[in-house]
Amino acid sequence: MNLRNGSYIAIPSILMVGNDTLKDIGPALSSHGLTRVVIFFGNDLIAMFGETVLKSMADAGVEVLSYSELDDVNIDDVTSIAFSLPNTTKAVIGIGGGKVIDAAKYMGFLRQMPFISVPTSSSSDGFSSATASLIVDGRKVSVPAAMAYGIIVDTYVLKTAPARFLYSGIGDMVAKITAVYDWLFEVEHGVGSINDMAVMIAKKAVNSFVRTPFTDIHENLFLKELVDSLAMSGIANEIAGSSAPTSGSEHLISHALDKYSEHPSLHGVQVGIATLVMAVVQEHRDVRVRQILTDTGFLAFCETLNLDIDDYLRAVDAAPAMKPARHTYLHEEKYRERAKEVLLTDPDLRKVFHLTD
Repeated sequence: MNLRNGSYIAIPSILMVGNDTLKDIGPALSSHGLTRVVIFFGNDLIAMFGETVLKSMADAGVEVLSYSELDDVNIDDVTSIAFSLPNTTKAVIGIGGGKVIDAAKYMGFLRQMPFISVPTSSSSDGFSSATASLIVDGRKVSVPAAMAYGIIVDTYVLKTAPARFLYSGIGDMVAKITAVYDWLFEVEHGVGSINDMAVMIAKKAVNSFVRTPFTDIHENLFLKELVDSLAMSGIANEIAGSSAPTSGSEHLISHALDKYSEHPSLHGVQVGIATLVMAVVQEHRDVRVRQILTDTGFLAFCETLNLDIDDYLRAVDAAPAMKPARHTYLHEEKYRERAKEVLLTDPDLRKVFHLTD
């Protein structure tokens, strides 16, 4: 725990990132006294990982009160499930992608019990954040939740996930470069305040990641650095008391795409593209951003997606309305015009959107 303005900051008590960590999930929970648990798996994941997880629990003396698959993030349904959990439950575990992680995270928050985050893909920093993306009145919104008590990531499992999720995680991680710069920009313009510790952690997280040597993005070291850095990003947000250290103009573009595009892409894919745009607009570390997006194959992957340039141009104009209380670069018209110019003229982005003269 760290102290901020008289309150305590939650940090994970369990952090395991490595090969075959699913086999060690039972002993990890038992050592923390979490001996009665409820487990929620993502779609089709019981068949893939259920036997390994349940055996680890049984061998460690951890009682699984119930386990099931869950693909529902409607806030009313998630709330109903949360309050139907057995009173003897000591922890709720989410194993899978964003939906089941968000649902289980919110259940833990409502019941004031530890939540254990076990992501099976590295598509974003959601597995380590203190918010959950749920459906409220038919719209996806971010609601308060709690920092995970434990984060357990099996890098072998990450390798088995479709490549698009790995590229999404890369895009979401690189975004911290432009997000921090946006946060500094808006404070200079009289909006909000800076938490220097949060800035430091966010910077250290992304710098550690982009400086990691690799020849293949499926290498254990690369995957571990990606996950570690995404986890650190969640802690930066917790210290700041907001998502400002890790979410700026590039995320506003993605939010606008989610709202207005007929066929939105994965969050991190949209954010990664928008990060390159904003790095050029900010004139800040655009060479580094371009290098990592090129070297990892992110941009080449995006070329296969048949993305619509008009969606991104509209998203730039709609971005300020996503969070009107902020003052990022895109809250100023001159930078929105510059962003649209970059989308249309940048050579790498022209390839992504298949623009021809």
